[in-house]
Amino acid sequence: MKEQSLSILFPRQDEVVYRQLPDTVWHDLGLDAVTEKVAQRPEEAELIRRVMTGLTADPAVSAFRCDVFRDILNHPEIRERMMKLLQQVKTFYDYGIVNRGAGDEAGLWDLMHRLEEYHDYILTVEALRECLSDKDLCSDGLRNLWTEVDRICRDNGFAALKKDVEEMRITASDLKSITVGINLNDRFEAINMGLVSVNKKPFSRSSLLKNFISAVAPRDDVREEADWNGSYSYYPANTEIGFISNVSQFAEKTMYMRNPIAAMSMARIPDADGLASVSRQMDSAASMLAGRITRRLKDMLGKYLNISVREIAGLIPELLYYTRWAEYIGKCEKKGWSFCKPETLLDPESAAGMTAEGFCNLKLIGSLTPAEVTFNDLSFDAEKRIYVLTGANRGGKTTITQAVGQLFLLAQGGISVPARRFSFSPADCVLTHFPADEDKTMDLGRLGEECQRFREMYSVSTGKSLLLLNETFSTTSFEEGYYIAVDAVKALLDRGCRVIYNTHMHKLAYDLDTAVNKPGKTGKAVSLVAETTGGKNSFRVRVAPPEGKSFARDIAEKYGVTYESLIAAKPE
Repeated sequence: MKEQSLSILFPRQDEVVYRQLPDTVWHDLGLDAVTEKVAQRPEEAELIRRVMTGLTADPAVSAFRCDVFRDILNHPEIRERMMKLLQQVKTFYDYGIVNRGAGDEAGLWDLMHRLEEYHDYILTVEALRECLSDKDLCSDGLRNLWTEVDRICRDNGFAALKKDVEEMRITASDLKSITVGINLNDRFEAINMGLVSVNKKPFSRSSLLKNFISAVAPRDDVREEADWNGSYSYYPANTEIGFISNVSQFAEKTMYMRNPIAAMSMARIPDADGLASVSRQMDSAASMLAGRITRRLKDMLGKYLNISVREIAGLIPELLYYTRWAEYIGKCEKKGWSFCKPETLLDPESAAGMTAEGFCNLKLIGSLTPAEVTFNDLSFDAEKRIYVLTGANRGGKTTITQAVGQLFLLAQGGISVPARRFSFSPADCVLTHFPADEDKTMDLGRLGEECQRFREMYSVSTGKSLLLLNETFSTTSFEEGYYIAVDAVKALLDRGCRVIYNTHMHKLAYDLDTAVNKPGKTGKAVSLVAETTGGKNSFRVRVAPPEGKSFARDIAEKYGVTYESLIAAKPE
């Protein structure tokens, strides 16, 4: 998706490098479930994932995308027109010009498809020009797009293409059917096959001959009637190039050859979306019979080989990406949810910063109302680099951790975020360290697997990275986990990453100043608490010392082995 020069997702493509995140990050942040609601088809969800997990720390890219999305979000008439356009030219991206290799041989059917693709290209360019004109656009991306399509429309080559395509489509519209001739031996077995003629009328069942006679030919050779007047020529099929490898087998599949009368009846041709081999088998013979049209199509289409069809076609998934998110956010806003345009920090002095006010996890939007959700504030700056997040079970620690990662991926994808205000320096990568599935820990053991994954994550991180740790090093004894966690947090602090470490090890949060933070050095690890009020989870986080519950007590409550839960359990 980066290879085209005309793009509303990838500015300055020759200067910017994108880094693809592991699939586990997308899953750990809960975005796979969210995008199922955003996308309408699985391939759209995959498109969204690919865009949002391809990151660059270049702030200009995030700002560019955010401006484009804001324009599309603020102009529903553009979205509506875009979606009609996407449906109209879907074949653009599914077939032919976009996917065909430069050296592929073009038969008659290919040329006819290319003719329709160029027709769709003309419609797309003109629709984009009309759709984006006379709009109060603020983004460089859409303004540049309008300038480019306007330039294409004004170009003499575009006018010539439009004229040629219209003329050829009128000619091609007369090609309705083909007539196939099959020679039989004395036992009524098919011995060879070829095309007989062209007809501008489709097959009908008015007579045996009309059922048998129909073909594709140049317009000046098309016959008004299908009755055989004895003047047809016979064009044998070229079996050497795979037109038909076994005539008898083909005939048995399409006609009842044991009866010469039945053999004259019309064979059923599969629908256009059925067996592609039928069109391919007929292609060679049809091209021989329709030589003039084939030559004219090749000559006409050959003049436009360098036209920017691929660039316009490449815009379709980009427009789809923005439009699907705009539709989803529009629906959420109607239900009372608030989204804001991310503010990208361009000042190098604010590198690796973030301020989020009134934010929440996207996953909550699908199951709760705004009145039922607690919105939180959080910031990273030169002093606060790492948050060690503690709190009671089911207090929202994982939800908060996921939400911060979601904010970054949404904002760097240009999408509005579920917050009152969000400003940030883009991350060069967002990495997660969540508990692994049991079957992934068989060889190394759970602690060994955690340590190996952490080392790999640490090795690729930089001072511009965002790392999200969920219960890391909690699969061993408290003493061992604490010892490893202290060293890990100290190393992360030296690296300068932005980190949220969600853990039950309250002692780690208590000991940050003595065991982790270095006096006089900029950048600290800070205790963050998911607070409780009146013994109940508030789902609100604040910078504060741990509330005092022990690691063991939390684990006991989690697995139901406190005194209260054990005596309340019924015997099996």
